[in-house]
Amino acid sequence: MKKPVLLLLFLLSIVSSLLAQNIHLNSLGFLTNGPKSAVVPQSCTSFKLVSLATGDVVFEGKTTGPNYQKDVDQEVWNVDFSDFQKPGDYYLEVPGVGRSDEFKIANDAFNFAAVTSMRAFYLWRCGMAVDGEFAGNHYHQDVCHLDDAYEDYIGKKGSKRDGTGGWHDAGDHGKYVVNAGVSLGVLFYAWDHFQPQLEKMDLDIPETAPGFPDFLQELKWETDWILKMQYPDGSGRVSHKLTRKNFSGFIMASDDDAKRYFTEWSSAATADFVGIMAMAARYFKPYDAAYAQKCLDAAWVSYRFLQENPEAKRFVQGDFKTGGYQTRDSDDRLWAAAELWATTGDESCLSDFEKRAAEFDYKIEENWDWSNVSNLAMYTYALSSRKGKNTEAEAAIKKNIIANADALVEKAEADVYSRALGGRYYWGCNGTVARQTVNLQVANLIQPNPKYKKAAIGIVDHIFGKNYYNRSYVTGLGINPPMFPHDRRSGADSIDAPWPGYLVGGGHSATDWVDKQESYSHNEIAINWQAALVYALVGFVSY
Repeated sequence: MKKPVLLLLFLLSIVSSLLAQNIHLNSLGFLTNGPKSAVVPQSCTSFKLVSLATGDVVFEGKTTGPNYQKDVDQEVWNVDFSDFQKPGDYYLEVPGVGRSDEFKIANDAFNFAAVTSMRAFYLWRCGMAVDGEFAGNHYHQDVCHLDDAYEDYIGKKGSKRDGTGGWHDAGDHGKYVVNAGVSLGVLFYAWDHFQPQLEKMDLDIPETAPGFPDFLQELKWETDWILKMQYPDGSGRVSHKLTRKNFSGFIMASDDDAKRYFTEWSSAATADFVGIMAMAARYFKPYDAAYAQKCLDAAWVSYRFLQENPEAKRFVQGDFKTGGYQTRDSDDRLWAAAELWATTGDESCLSDFEKRAAEFDYKIEENWDWSNVSNLAMYTYALSSRKGKNTEAEAAIKKNIIANADALVEKAEADVYSRALGGRYYWGCNGTVARQTVNLQVANLIQPNPKYKKAAIGIVDHIFGKNYYNRSYVTGLGINPPMFPHDRRSGADSIDAPWPGYLVGGGHSATDWVDKQESYSHNEIAINWQAALVYALVGFVSY
């Protein structure tokens, strides 16, 4: 990113934050037949919806409020124009406050953002050159990391085998199996839940998996790499990650020439490998049966290893200072059993899952990520049409899914900015907020309820501007998006604007988010958060 413009951009950011008293809304727009709302954190009584094309007032109404929320320390008034359903370009005008940013009302209001956010995975690819055009800029990354990787830490000092491919994990250039687990799990769910729409999605990516729809082509690029993380000795063990020993500076991936290694295995990574490969076998089979069988065979090898080695094996960083992703393995083993059963119908996998699910008390988490993927297991079981399920276990899980979604709806309705995670904040919480759309959409598949869809749309609204900052959290999209993500490409290239379509992590409180490159705990990007963003958006695309 060019340095002479940093001060100007910083000042613009300050000015924008000072204008946070304006009209906060989803600047992407609104679905024609969907909910449409905005928040005004200053006293107002009425509003007008104005056509951008004609200047005519096409709808008007009264605001409601005030509603006070402690974590943002604001009184806000609500604007609701859901009853207006005519496609077009508009803005809101609130007497005594001003006018909002322009937005559109359309059935495809989220399509461009969905494509841009999904295409961001292609721009993350490791082991090949990538190119992208966006907003007049050409983004390019030369081919990188063709020496992946050395086997010194798995007992073969000085030897090297193929570990190329996959996605860079986050703002750094490492590749991590555990984080790939929740990321691919959520993206495979997107395909499963919204396949008719996604089959039509054109990502304008290289044809690296001929015959596959674009969406699945991108998932296969990561799956190809995951397959390489299984130990070549046939044991079924899976390396925890593939990285250099410590993080690089802000350089392009093609300039990152430090030695990179397969690390020692962990039981969580091995179990996540099983979950990924079982899903890949299921969803890739219609397009490449031989590849699907390869994935399934690999899943069985690792699953049998886990069955023979029930003790947890955590990854120990040792010489490594890159991302740890250390975690217990009970939820990962639960997920492995669920996916392998869903793919094969194997009764031993079903029994394994049901025993473990009972130990989890069939709980559904509202706050979940790479360190707890039990929701993936519960959802796969609940939605599977396979026979043989324990009726009491299935009923308990479905009951908990509905109760969890109802609680998220209640929190979203109570939060002035439609944030279903409520007042909980931490490193990467924006990813969790986006991932809660999975909870809501799964519940809607089990027991359709318009409140679940409304809460999920509210989450999209929140991410793209209906928030305390009146800013989008996604680079290149929406109002005043992040300009300084913790992303080595964005910091190292010569382009002012960051690489587009990436969700940043967010604040550790309701009001402390900072758009600063050096603040990885506020402004990093990562595949697990990105997958959640994609899922949130593709649930509402229209072709």
